[in-house]
Amino acid sequence: MSGAERSGRGTRRGRAGRRGTLRGGRLRYWLMPGIGVKRWLGLVLLGELALALAGAFALKQVYRESVVPGPLEGPVYVLTLQFLPYGARAIPLLVVGIGLFLLAVAKLARTLLLPFGEPSGPLVEVIYQKRYLARGPRIVAIGGGTGLSALLRGLKEHTSNITAVVTVADDGGSSGKLRTELGIAPVGDIRNCIAALADAEPLMTQLLQYRFPEEQAPAPGLGGHAFGNLLIAAMTAIEGDFEEGVRQSNRVLAVRGQVLPVAPEPLTLHARLLDGREIHGQSTIARATGIDRVWVTPDDVSATAEVVEAIAEADLIVLGPGSLYTSLLPSLLIPQIRGAIASARALRCYVCNVATQVGETEGFGVAAHLAAIEAHAGMLVDVVLVNDDYSAHRSEGDRSEPVRIDWTPPRGGPELVRRAVVDPSNAHRHDSALLAAAVVGVYQERGRPRPALSVASSA
Repeated sequence: MSGAERSGRGTRRGRAGRRGTLRGGRLRYWLMPGIGVKRWLGLVLLGELALALAGAFALKQVYRESVVPGPLEGPVYVLTLQFLPYGARAIPLLVVGIGLFLLAVAKLARTLLLPFGEPSGPLVEVIYQKRYLARGPRIVAIGGGTGLSALLRGLKEHTSNITAVVTVADDGGSSGKLRTELGIAPVGDIRNCIAALADAEPLMTQLLQYRFPEEQAPAPGLGGHAFGNLLIAAMTAIEGDFEEGVRQSNRVLAVRGQVLPVAPEPLTLHARLLDGREIHGQSTIARATGIDRVWVTPDDVSATAEVVEAIAEADLIVLGPGSLYTSLLPSLLIPQIRGAIASARALRCYVCNVATQVGETEGFGVAAHLAAIEAHAGMLVDVVLVNDDYSAHRSEGDRSEPVRIDWTPPRGGPELVRRAVVDPSNAHRHDSALLAAAVVGVYQERGRPRPALSVASSA
């Protein structure tokens, strides 16, 4: 069997499994508080019951007043089920009534929804997404790379009030080519986050992540480009503005929440190594060892206004997961972002990576990760969420290691929370569902308005 056939079968089995799970969970969705449906369905039932009782009284009165047999006697006799034993007359009426009621509600809902397009799933799931998830906590997640997209994929099952803030310092691969050729900010991490938050995920993920092969590209210049990158670049060209292009991409792709660039223009990442050498570019720094400091240019870059507003209104701010120096810190190096996080009243949670990265954070434990953040942006966190499950699968010859918990919270400092959040099949990745549940649990247990702090000084 070919690889494509195996992949196709696996995809079909996955979809069938999801459909089975959704069927089994629909009743749970209907019964959840906050959906805003049960009260109106109950009112409809009471109204139907009142009408039925009124009709029964009328039929009974007509039947009793038919002293002389006439043309109405036969139909009334049948309609009132006089031919059945008295105790059994309610059963057929109950069955027919429930069936007609459910059919009418389904057809009415479909009729009302058709003018706005076919719903993306069963009606209860549409209502669940629009009503229940809309009441979830307002979460701002800052980072980039695969770590942030993994977090978002899990968070969208808990709330639709998500703002993903993505770095724009990438200079490699398809994003680097578009940055050089079109002058737009890199879109690779933005694409990953949009795919993670899309309602049609994982099908949308497959589409946005599809990369045209170098040898068989349908047109010159397309080789190596991801379809999602080209889509965002095209939307930017249509709107004439990068921020607006990303905003419209969110809308067109039905994203739960929003994905925003941390800045409206591309950033260049620079680093000074412990031996004094300076290197430039995100892709180069990601492979370096012994990083002492990083900074971004241009120096006077402004943060995206919507990002600053979202941070100020958030209930929970999540930093990471993602590459420490090349995905997380570039966003925190922007003074407006640091200031907004420092003065926010939201609970601030740092999600530490589950594994070190060869080069960038080789040999780092939790303490080294936190020390790097504090050295560049100040201590901006209230809770540090770390993985304490080291049983995940590691490939033979893998040079990365699980991040060690070698940090003890100082008195009055951030709180340490240990959870099993690693993907059991991949020691390099967080499990989306476990991580999201842990993050939401941290908020539910510790979320509270926090007194404003002084703005962290720039490093």
